[in-house]
Amino acid sequence: MDYSLLTRCFAEFFGTAIMVALGNGSVANVELKGTKGFHGGWVLIGFGYGIGVMIPALMFATVSGAQINPAFTIALAVTGSFPWSNVIPYLVAQLLGAILGQLMIVVAYKPYYDKTTNPEAILGTFSTIDAVGSKFNGFVNEFIGTFLLVFGALSITADKVDSRADFIGLGFLVMCLVVSFGGPTGPALNPARDLGPRLLHAVLPFKYKGSSQFAYSWVPVVAPIVGAIVATVIHKALF
Repeated sequence: MDYSLLTRCFAEFFGTAIMVALGNGSVANVELKGTKGFHGGWVLIGFGYGIGVMIPALMFATVSGAQINPAFTIALAVTGSFPWSNVIPYLVAQLLGAILGQLMIVVAYKPYYDKTTNPEAILGTFSTIDAVGSKFNGFVNEFIGTFLLVFGALSITADKVDSRADFIGLGFLVMCLVVSFGGPTGPALNPARDLGPRLLHAVLPFKYKGSSQFAYSWVPVVAPIVGAIVATVIHKALF
């Protein structure tokens, strides 16, 4: 069934919102003081993000493709697999969806944000931070992670046999990427997932929120886009 661009954009909006709410929600549960998951560990975050990507993929793949990632959208357009005329509407929907998803977390976890005095723990529930303060290290990490994500996603979904099984595999891929490559930066692997919540962090009046670290914000935007483009170009050339 063919859906209108508006309907597909709504699917991207809600899909990205759900992904951020479930993914960053798991981060908030681990990082914010006083929650039942406080200090629950990185595996809990990996599980949250893996399922957080799998669920909207299952919900909206047949509507919009469930791209829910500007890097993926742009990369598909670069290789001719997605119309450039749809790129900006998709990107706007994804960015706004990420903001909505993060806003749901803030509302749900407000008492625990008030208890948390570590500014980086608060920012970590919104956006990514390079653990050693290196933009180069952050770029390399985001590039590799997004390359593996997009190359893996294209390969997993290429057979067109059982999309439900494909999306379960995609969820495990994201889970593994967060566990394996999450140490240095978070990671973002998705410009909307980082930039939308970071913009929200900048305007919300948390007592201990600290800096939104916009000097670093270009890294989780540019590096995933470059990584996704390289992955799609290589995948298309080889397979």
